[in-house]
Amino acid sequence: MAYVALYRAYRPKSFHEVSGQKVIIKTLQNALLHDKIAHAYLFSGPRGTGKTSIAKIFAKAVNCLNQPAKEPCNTCDVCKGIDKGDIPDVIEIDAASNNGVDEIRDLRDKVKYMPSVGRYKVYIIDEVHMLTPGAFNALLKTLEEPPKHIIFILATTEIHKVPATILSRCQRFYFKNIENMDIVSKLSEIAEKESINIDSDAIIAIAENAEGGLRDAISLLDQAISFSDDVVTEEDVHQVSGSVSKTYLLKLLSAISNKEIGTSMNLLKELLAQGKDITRIVNDLILALRDMLLEKTTNVEFPRYQTLAPIFSFDKIYFYLDILNGLQQDMKWTHQKRAYVELALIKMMEH
Repeated sequence: MAYVALYRAYRPKSFHEVSGQKVIIKTLQNALLHDKIAHAYLFSGPRGTGKTSIAKIFAKAVNCLNQPAKEPCNTCDVCKGIDKGDIPDVIEIDAASNNGVDEIRDLRDKVKYMPSVGRYKVYIIDEVHMLTPGAFNALLKTLEEPPKHIIFILATTEIHKVPATILSRCQRFYFKNIENMDIVSKLSEIAEKESINIDSDAIIAIAENAEGGLRDAISLLDQAISFSDDVVTEEDVHQVSGSVSKTYLLKLLSAISNKEIGTSMNLLKELLAQGKDITRIVNDLILALRDMLLEKTTNVEFPRYQTLAPIFSFDKIYFYLDILNGLQQDMKWTHQKRAYVELALIKMMEH
């Protein structure tokens, strides 16, 4: 049997399997329980936060034979058929490749037909912001007064590109980035089920690199497993993601604090030799200084920076952050990025 990517194998099939988005899930579950199903929903938010997954679960739940309930049962013939893709009542459309007037007119002609098995015919239109102005206009009337057996679920990562006339005809749900602790919990669950030998620090590093996207986190876990030998370590994660390990960041910040110009330049040279992106190095330095600032000002503990934090005064951290923030802006307009970074490091050490 062909290998299935982890993010596909662990796509949630019920609301309770979804990480984060508790407010959205509760709202949809109450709508199911009280049979208050709207004709159009708009899901917007960053990539990998559950928009399409929740749309599929909701499409399954409204057609489940055991409704009303908070969840699709996943045992009736309809639920099983939708999971397998055998039931034509749930139609997924990729608006990026079906964005013309003709495709939407074809959809508009087909919505009048009754569902073949379920109670509702559900159209999930992904990346809906890619539709042309003409296609949006063609969709408008159908969206305003659809047949009673039709539900539209529109998903987008760029809600500002969706016309206000479309927005006003939908129930809108704004998906947020998933918290790191939720990502860590999900990755730990997957690691246990798949018998993956992985360090806890590696799981945290994956969650930090994912920046709130669970799909990105699971894909990075998959990649780190392929790269590692026996145990997936934090260093393996930094290697495959291109991020800078905390060990190197501590060495670099320590050298900067001690005004060791030669050591700093050698560390930068080593990181570039490992294939690290120079923009990513600067970004990770800023995040390390942010963590150090939080260590000094709040109850949040960052064990890695506990030894270094007392050495860095507030003025020094703010000064370093000002230089690095200015460096990020300057790097957008130059091809000599390495020279700019080296000059910034020297400027930090000459404080």
